[in-house]
Amino acid sequence: MAEIERRPAFYAARPGGWRDWWTILHPPYTAWHLSYVVVGACLAPHPDATRLVATVLAFFFAVGVAAHALDELNGHPLRTRLSDRALWLATGASLAAAVVLGIAGLPRVGLGLLPFIVVGPILVAGYNLELLGGRLHTDAGFAFSWGAFPTLTGYFAQAERLDVAALCAAAATFGLSYAQRSLSTPARLLRRKVTGIEGSLTLEDGTVRTVDSRLMLEPLERALRALSWSMVALAVALAVARLG
Repeated sequence: MAEIERRPAFYAARPGGWRDWWTILHPPYTAWHLSYVVVGACLAPHPDATRLVATVLAFFFAVGVAAHALDELNGHPLRTRLSDRALWLATGASLAAAVVLGIAGLPRVGLGLLPFIVVGPILVAGYNLELLGGRLHTDAGFAFSWGAFPTLTGYFAQAERLDVAALCAAAATFGLSYAQRSLSTPARLLRRKVTGIEGSLTLEDGTVRTVDSRLMLEPLERALRALSWSMVALAVALAVARLG
């Protein structure tokens, strides 16, 4: 029986102190989803750097901090030592910061931004607290909340409208986020729930390979790592091309 690696995520640091805050930020995934904001913004006809920075900061607070803090409140799946009080404070302060940034953008972007300001916190709470009977806490709910929605918001904050380009980009980031969840769900299961693995694979030439945690986890997490840095690189390339 092969023992599963004990870390709850490949990016998880040793528990305790500031390292716990690093871990709950889910750094590769946060950077990945912030990249969707940049993609949406840079597809707009005339991207503005100030608007882009403000939108990325708002999503950092809402997704990077608040959503992940709420997720950690549900049984501490990342095994941090952060208190529930600290996690609730981080959630409240971060959501408030995201909303304030959105409201500050209303005079420049217009009232059309208001639905995005309202829907964002609803998605954070609805998904991570599994409200509405968990209807948002699905593969499709994840893909819309952390894929399509950031892209649409990034585009609207620049163009002050949505069009075919924005919808096509949102469809692409929906698909990418759906793929992410399809990979990360079994990876989380293996790291956090499974205590051992038994079995083997017999190949056509008679070779027998033991099924262990490395064999099952490595392709999943290699793909997740590659997708995360690739999306960040693409977002940087778009920002340099459009804003440089």
